[in-house]
Amino acid sequence: MQLARKVASVLAVAALLAGCAGSDDQRGPWGAQQATIGESLSILGWNVSVSNLRFEGDRVLIDVDAAVADEGAEHAAPESLRFGLYGALAHPIEADAVGGCASATDLSLRPVTAADPQRLSGTACLGPLRDQSQVRGVYLYSPQDRIPQTTVAYAAAFPVGLAPTNPADTGLTLRSTSVDAFRADGSQLAPTALGDPQAFTGNGYMLLGLSIDGLAQRYEDDAVARGGPLMVLTAPTLPGAGLSHACSVYGSSLLVLPDAARDAVSIRASMCTQGEINAALLYPSVSVVGTRAALWTTGD
Repeated sequence: MQLARKVASVLAVAALLAGCAGSDDQRGPWGAQQATIGESLSILGWNVSVSNLRFEGDRVLIDVDAAVADEGAEHAAPESLRFGLYGALAHPIEADAVGGCASATDLSLRPVTAADPQRLSGTACLGPLRDQSQVRGVYLYSPQDRIPQTTVAYAAAFPVGLAPTNPADTGLTLRSTSVDAFRADGSQLAPTALGDPQAFTGNGYMLLGLSIDGLAQRYEDDAVARGGPLMVLTAPTLPGAGLSHACSVYGSSLLVLPDAARDAVSIRASMCTQGEINAALLYPSVSVVGTRAALWTTGD
């Protein structure tokens, strides 16, 4: 009897350790789930497989096959899913899963579409990117997915931009490195425009250069405790291509998921605010929010 109980105890412990090992297999850097390219991950209510990472010209292409895990449960909207390149990149590069190949000239591509709201299948495009040797994988997140009680928002008004933030807020320090403001027709506004009542009518957009820095170990510890990395969001924004090509390229969201091989978080990014010109230039915001993310790496 005692021997049987001992055997049962050993088997129970072994099963528990096996279960923990399985979860550790999908534990990636910065609180993200991780798999090798070609494998599937369950994220944001979707079962997502990413395969065939390849380079074509100055773009990175991946094949995506995703299906809603449970049609009766909540899941991220397909149009909100966003991919980004992982590695020691000089500048973050992201694109929407749906519509990210809009500027691609290869007519043989079958881009990801959302014709079926329960399934996504096709090719996603990221770029342009010249130094493709730094790409070690791709990540996925949704700007609409927000971990409760993790949002910190800051004002970022033209022409000053974002003042340096307190690292005690999020573990990261953000500051603006450049601020460029434009009317919807593309004409640039100088700081002296603040005295012209006619300058701030209609729509407009602002391109904001950001420096995002922090200690890697603290960011890792905070991300694991939080349940995911942080993303940076700028507001207001507009759907689709927006008011300018620059806003389409830079976007209004960015996942803070630097290469785990680095000993610090050090990101230089450009983001866009757009819409009614007063809201976009004089009353915009930069928010830092926790979110869930998935990462596929090349295994190199």
